[in-house]
Amino acid sequence: MSAANTARPLQTPLKYRAIFLSDIHLGFKGCQAEFLLDFLKRTESDFLYLVGDIFDGWELKKKSYWPASHQAVVNAILNKAAKGTRVIYTPGNHDESARHYCGHSFDNIEIRDTAVHTTADERRLLVLHGDQFDSVVKYSPFLSKVGSSMYGQLLFLNRIINGFRRLIGLPYWSLAAHLKHKVKNVVSYIGKFEEAVVASARLEQVEGVVCGHIHHAEIVMFEDVLYCNTGDWVESCTAMVEGHNGALEILKWTESATRLKSDERAQDTPALNAA
Repeated sequence: MSAANTARPLQTPLKYRAIFLSDIHLGFKGCQAEFLLDFLKRTESDFLYLVGDIFDGWELKKKSYWPASHQAVVNAILNKAAKGTRVIYTPGNHDESARHYCGHSFDNIEIRDTAVHTTADERRLLVLHGDQFDSVVKYSPFLSKVGSSMYGQLLFLNRIINGFRRLIGLPYWSLAAHLKHKVKNVVSYIGKFEEAVVASARLEQVEGVVCGHIHHAEIVMFEDVLYCNTGDWVESCTAMVEGHNGALEILKWTESATRLKSDERAQDTPALNAA
């Protein structure tokens, strides 16, 4: 019997009820577009939420940077929208120019300042980027952009480190994410940000909130409110997904993709031996 007849199909899409992505930063050299393209090709969903900072307008104003992989990400999202996925885009501070179009739809993509997603188990989740609660962004745009420049330098160093790790066969590792968990002031800032976002959810009388902005993926209960942060695609390559039963989880794609590829190789090997 041939391998073609015995091997199971590879790359069967992972199917979810909803997918939430934020902080992709297309147009920024730190964007991990290749990881994201792999994720988009391997997943399907009824809903796709783009939770802000999909484009990095700050970087694009400084220098035009738009490689083919970044356009491929846009094309993949447009293709999903065209095939029936409901795509909702809530802009952030790096793509704030899109906020001028809130309330409109383009190419089957709905642009909203905020949205409310109802899970399969009937929990109502407020969806927004989250920069509305960042006092630095809100009250001192100049200081925020200085911080963004320093962050870009850190991610440049991160690329060098991971280039070396690939050469010696080690998996992707985020220096920026590691430091974020170690620096006391950053940990304190994250805590205050989460509290502000949760307080807003309580005012809206919803069961939870989904945001991005701080590049720190997490799902955690704050007493009666569920706080969800989707993470990013410059450091950790994370997405939040909802299963068809309403269960929510964070996928770290640098790890999930490795497991999937390993499973696919394992499926194919017996068939090749049988041939």
